[in-house]
Amino acid sequence: MAQDTLSLAGKVAIVTGSGRESGIGAAIAFIFARNGARVTINHVSDASAPRATNVAKVIQAQGGAATVIQADISTQEGAAKLVQGTLAAFGVDHVDILVNNAAGGAPKSALQSDREALDTIFQSIVYGPIFTIQATLPHMPRGGRIVNIGSIASKLGMSPSAVYGAAKAAQDSLTYALAMELGRGHGVTINTVAPGPVDTEALPKMVAEKIHETLIPMTRAEERAGTQEDIADAVLLLVSEKSRWITGQIISVSGGITGGSM
Repeated sequence: MAQDTLSLAGKVAIVTGSGRESGIGAAIAFIFARNGARVTINHVSDASAPRATNVAKVIQAQGGAATVIQADISTQEGAAKLVQGTLAAFGVDHVDILVNNAAGGAPKSALQSDREALDTIFQSIVYGPIFTIQATLPHMPRGGRIVNIGSIASKLGMSPSAVYGAAKAAQDSLTYALAMELGRGHGVTINTVAPGPVDTEALPKMVAEKIHETLIPMTRAEERAGTQEDIADAVLLLVSEKSRWITGQIISVSGGITGGSM
């Protein structure tokens, strides 16, 4: 009999790029913990360590279980460190949920992007999920869940974020292409949640305002930017037993901006 709840009790989850208290990754970690999961908070730099610790402290203060692991998931070594650190921290032999949320790189015109700028974006958005999946899968039981955090930029073809959109489009393709191998081979689902505009620190204020000016009038549910909680709620559904028959999907969580064309 299928579980009739969104409870994650007993589950172990990793959320990459979750070290900012106001970010989408942290919102996902918070809702996982509130629903019973033990959660790994991941950040990449020494500078972000205090904020990542604060995310874990919020979870722990509410009675949840969280650990913090600094690791660069754009490398195989970093991804392995993240997974092995999670197993050790919680004293377990499995990871039930992986959310690939980390993304790096500053928005820059494709015509002005050098190799370093391109590498930074593609390493975090494309290589990172591949490496974390490689590291996690040997420890993920049947019924495991993988969610990639994408972007509607992969569908809109917005010139100010052409490189970012191209990387997210590659991630979309990865989600669909891996679904059969992960599902039939391992009993694991994989989906992408694609946010629309959300007010976070991920974009410089000037860039965010320009994007919001274009995209918010296109929303259908309400004329507003999305919230971190809007995205986290969708991810919670996808990692629950309720979504056992959903895999390989790119799901727009954008207030309907790209609802008809995803």
